[in-house]
Amino acid sequence: MKKLFLLLTFISSLLYFSQGIVFENSDFKSIVAKAKKENKIIFLDSYTTWCGPCKLMAKNIFTLQSVGDYYNSNFINAKIDMEKGEGIELAKKFKVTAYPTYLFIDGNGEVVHRTLGYVEEKDFLQFAKDAQDPKRRIGALKKQFEDGEKEPGFLKNLAELTIYTEPDFTAKVLDRYFSTKNNLDKEDVQLLLNAISNTESPLYQLFESKKADIVAVVSEATYNKINNNLKLKSISTKAYNKETKSYNDELFLKEAEKVVGKEEATKYILSQKAGTAFRNKDIPTYEKLMLELYKDYTTASSMALNSAAWNFFENVSTQSSLQTALLWAQESVKKDENYANTDTLANLYNKTGNKKDAKVWAQKSIELAKKSGENYEDTEKLLNSIK
Repeated sequence: MKKLFLLLTFISSLLYFSQGIVFENSDFKSIVAKAKKENKIIFLDSYTTWCGPCKLMAKNIFTLQSVGDYYNSNFINAKIDMEKGEGIELAKKFKVTAYPTYLFIDGNGEVVHRTLGYVEEKDFLQFAKDAQDPKRRIGALKKQFEDGEKEPGFLKNLAELTIYTEPDFTAKVLDRYFSTKNNLDKEDVQLLLNAISNTESPLYQLFESKKADIVAVVSEATYNKINNNLKLKSISTKAYNKETKSYNDELFLKEAEKVVGKEEATKYILSQKAGTAFRNKDIPTYEKLMLELYKDYTTASSMALNSAAWNFFENVSTQSSLQTALLWAQESVKKDENYANTDTLANLYNKTGNKKDAKVWAQKSIELAKKSGENYEDTEKLLNSIK
């Protein structure tokens, strides 16, 4: 028995030391207090339930022994859904707008470093090392930029780190970066398109002057569509009143119709107003606007339809509206059958009382997830709950 006990103890210790990242199971305030007490930095995985890359990171990277060993030894680890509970306010405070975002926060609750996206083991470990080195943190990198650093690799990295949180600063960085390039390659074009927000952006002139390089990557039709969207964003900004949180429809349509015509201009302003209502948690207004926007939903993209259908599943209770969302989900799957939209379809069937089809599509969704290597834990829970 003694030998058996020792063997079990040994196996348990192996399991313990080979585990991945161990996350704290407490609120953020307690996590900050612990970090301050232990003089450690917090690693915060900012995620959402719908984020595919978030799930892949949790499955493929957070579970690695090398990652667990380093992060568990050097950080207080936490993961928070940025769309639920305290995560909603934390997302606002730390300007988290893309997922997954990784925040490194000191014991005073201040962000010292950040990055984002799905990354492989080597880069994920390097992020941790950068966060521990004051000379490699964002603050130090920004000072290096202000001191005149012109090395292209440095500038590109800094732009990627700040693109979603400090767009004006990123524009300055990219202005210097692109001045070192005679021509834009595929990565440069993607970086430019991610960074430019409207025609008022300092990068818009570059967008126009480098049209040939951009068209070589995305086609002229796509370039023109992007250009129109940038113009519409500028007009939309002018038409929006921040104090009243409302749009001047007349002003917007007058200018927008010159760019894309009346029909497209009307759809665009409906989309903008719906997005604003959703962000303001005004679900009744969001519901009404989306039903109007998607009266003819056959021309909408699979991704847009899936997003709208999922938002209705999570937030809307009107049965007639849910039946309409079901049509959106069906059209989304028809256009591009994948794990995300089949999961949405299964959930909507279940919510509208069609258990038979909910089960069929939950099973289909799990099959697709297995093929693509995605985490299907929530879909499996749905399937098991269907009686």
